[in-house]
Amino acid sequence: MKLNGSCPVCFLKQIFTKRQAVTDLYFANPYPVAECKAPPMGWSSWNTFKNRIDEDLIYEQAVCMKEKGLADAGYVYINLDDNWHSSSRDADGKLQGDLSTFAGGIPALVEKINALGLKVGIYSSNGTETCEDLPASLHREKTDAKTFAEWGIEYFKYDFCHNVPLSGYAPLIYGISVAKKGERAEKFYPASEAALEGYAKLMNAKHLPTNTYIGGLDRNGGAATFAVHTKSDGEYVVTLNVFKKGRYAKCALLMVNGEDDYIVETPPQKHWNYTARFQTVVKLKAGENKIKIFNPVFKRADSAMLQYRYMGKQLIEAAESVAKATEKPVKPITFSICEWGVNRPYQWGATAGNLWRTTPDIRPNWKWMMFIYNSNVDRYPYSSVGHYNDPDMLEVGNGTLTHDENYAHFAVWCMMAAPLILGNDLRAMPDNVLKIVTDRELIAIDRDPLGKAAKRVIKSFSADILARPLADGSVAVCFFNKFGGEKDMTLNLATLINDPYVALDSASGYTAKEVGGETVDVKDTLSARLRPHFARVFILRPKA
Repeated sequence: MKLNGSCPVCFLKQIFTKRQAVTDLYFANPYPVAECKAPPMGWSSWNTFKNRIDEDLIYEQAVCMKEKGLADAGYVYINLDDNWHSSSRDADGKLQGDLSTFAGGIPALVEKINALGLKVGIYSSNGTETCEDLPASLHREKTDAKTFAEWGIEYFKYDFCHNVPLSGYAPLIYGISVAKKGERAEKFYPASEAALEGYAKLMNAKHLPTNTYIGGLDRNGGAATFAVHTKSDGEYVVTLNVFKKGRYAKCALLMVNGEDDYIVETPPQKHWNYTARFQTVVKLKAGENKIKIFNPVFKRADSAMLQYRYMGKQLIEAAESVAKATEKPVKPITFSICEWGVNRPYQWGATAGNLWRTTPDIRPNWKWMMFIYNSNVDRYPYSSVGHYNDPDMLEVGNGTLTHDENYAHFAVWCMMAAPLILGNDLRAMPDNVLKIVTDRELIAIDRDPLGKAAKRVIKSFSADILARPLADGSVAVCFFNKFGGEKDMTLNLATLINDPYVALDSASGYTAKEVGGETVDVKDTLSARLRPHFARVFILRPKA
């Protein structure tokens, strides 16, 4: 850690003081549910085709989704993953489709797919390049979000390759200047007028116009709040007047009136001059405004959350802006955070997007799939309506998965309230695979309006039992044989009655309807025999 112009005593105190994680700041402000009131369903190009995609292939998948009844079952998104776009932006700095494989342009393809009654999703990365080293959206968020909204995109997958984290060091501010956007006159507020908290402290520097600057804003250790007065509502340019010290990147977050936040990054600084100006445009109201300035990055997760939140904010604003300009209804963009679970996105994902990856990439391999399952299943408390844990796209019909493995994979993903994004070639999908992924009973469990994911109520090395409370008071129970050998499994219903999350109503008897099977009466226990790598799902209802 660097002293970064702060008080030496304060710096030492900071090292030994526990600070609130910035990921705790935003839970009262979740990402809008919009059209994502149930886990999204669709298809993605990545699992099967990787970088071998073109506009004809994408449209053929859309036609198959319509003709094979997948759209009727709920699958509505056709998602272009990496490699849809050119290695160069256009003359206006906007992303554009690959100039050969998507020569017709993305807007025209979106229009054709929309004409089938389907929606289109697209991909970028929260980094300088995508995972396939193509142009990505870090520091281009506003431009790219506007582009996607103008094209009519309704689903956005945002990866994490080539990410550059925000610095934990704050710029050394000797004052801020505020001017209405488009006007020359600005008002200067010196550092001495800021209300300081935490380890923030005025420090002396003889080369500055004010002779003082604010240190101690690093790593969520302190904050400086300026009271700014304006005559009217509108957009204003806020300039951070900075003392240039330290050849390393810095970052500040401006929180305006406790609601809107704006990130200002500064590069490593060369000292040809002692001062520099860094600006952002904010919305202020008439009268007094409070602008709180601090560095929010105490740990890497804080950086990831803030960057994903920023893109989410741009997606919302872009969709609203395009709707206003075209006088058409807003097309909300479902926001898929593909952060791989590295920075525990399940702890902050609901503040930034609609769904968040909890795992590395899936593979059509049973052992790896069990790793994915075990990484996701215990994250059930973080799932809710409009905000979902994402154990990655479906591999049903891919690789060497058997029929039983395909069925178990799909059933367990439905139990976990996971997004159902197909990853196979819809043109060559066998009837038995189509039957699995259009199973109306399993899909109804996945999209249950209560939005609660299944809890693992019985756990062992080779077999688990999952229980998921449903909106009508019933409980979905999944017996899951993860490894070899047939197994007889029994669940004592008292386990579900006594579990406050599952909360099965106590009754003198129950009916148990097996998905795809018969209904039987049960009293105290529910039993099932399972083949290896297989799952059986029951809907348990108290008798009247």
